[in-house]
Amino acid sequence: MNNFLAHTDEIRQTMLGEIGLSSIDELFSLISKEVRSDIKLTSGISELKAQKELKKLSKKNEIDFVSFLGGGVYNRFIPSAIGEITRRFEFNTAYTPYQPEISQGTLQMIYEFQTMICELTGMDVSNASVYDGATACAEAVAMAVKIKKKSKILVSDALNPDYKKVVETYCHDAGTVIEYAKVVDGKTLLDGDLSEYAAVLLQIPNYYGVIENIEELEGRKGTALLIACVDPMSLSVLKTPCSYGVDIAVGDFQQLGLAMSCGGPHGGFMAAKSAYARQLPGRIVGMTVDKEGKRAFTLTLQAREQHIRREKATSNICTNNSLMALSATVYMSLLGFEGMKEVELLSVQRAHQLAEDLEKIDGLGILYKDFLNEFVLNTNGMSERILSHLKRSGILGGIRLDENNILVAVTEMVEPESLELYVSKVKELF
Repeated sequence: MNNFLAHTDEIRQTMLGEIGLSSIDELFSLISKEVRSDIKLTSGISELKAQKELKKLSKKNEIDFVSFLGGGVYNRFIPSAIGEITRRFEFNTAYTPYQPEISQGTLQMIYEFQTMICELTGMDVSNASVYDGATACAEAVAMAVKIKKKSKILVSDALNPDYKKVVETYCHDAGTVIEYAKVVDGKTLLDGDLSEYAAVLLQIPNYYGVIENIEELEGRKGTALLIACVDPMSLSVLKTPCSYGVDIAVGDFQQLGLAMSCGGPHGGFMAAKSAYARQLPGRIVGMTVDKEGKRAFTLTLQAREQHIRREKATSNICTNNSLMALSATVYMSLLGFEGMKEVELLSVQRAHQLAEDLEKIDGLGILYKDFLNEFVLNTNGMSERILSHLKRSGILGGIRLDENNILVAVTEMVEPESLELYVSKVKELF
């Protein structure tokens, strides 16, 4: 391997020429000017001293905020038992569980995860997880295009903006055309026969927290597959995707026992009708019995086609987010369906209470009323001022959508006194 070169000199010169440079030194000199000039490196120090310095730096972080942030990442309570259970030796295994005889703990966990996702969504089959909700949406679109052999999809304009970008990235080189369905009064407008599309992708509740008109979805999709990006916590109180004709259900399970962690790592789930089981990317774990008749687990299906078909493969995902899926499985096991329902109803009740109190303030309004635990606050041009004022009081008041609107999320972590403080601080500006 000593003689291995990733690129020949000729290839390097061609690449440099494309960006208007003549040498590698010229390339790195740009980085040096913009970045390295501000970095003042000291001489090496001991590990002990490094730890002390890092602790000192960490104390500069401001962490004592009440969070009303949402938009796909939510502040949920994480039981301490999750950390203890996920560190048990039964789940310490190799990178990937190809050898079932030494990976039974991991395989059983994945099997239980798949089962719980199927129970939540009402779908027939689930894969072992993917990277996050955005990836799940994009993979579902690619899956639908392959199944229907059509190159056009319809995506709700109320889909999470980050998810849109990932879907667009996937579709760009695949030659898949994306059209966006308009949003009217916070809900996706679907007109006419949708059979020209391989799939219709909606988010329920959507990015604005609004619950789409799910009863109308099945009758309007025509021959197109219906992909629903769903909030797993909401499924404890809303109808299952299966009940309103969804073909592929996807979503992000960060809320199921995973920390916000500055945006990741999180995890995504994919579930589908049994007819599409062999089109699901990644892997599926199945349960069987060994030669002694005891219950055993093994990898049943794997979309390993990327090793064979390479760039022609539908998906390059062949693994799963095992640790994230493990945490989610433990979370769902600890709370159970009724526990998740209690948590979600508490969040809903507090969100609607906050919305009602804010709407009583002259100059403020709630744009869409059919929301669960996330809503859009209309501020009449004061969104930035309100968020800044709240932050000075230790409150992260939501996501600024534009100069008028703030996306506000409420979870069980927000106590009633925090709701009162939010309202009182906003009142100070009016």
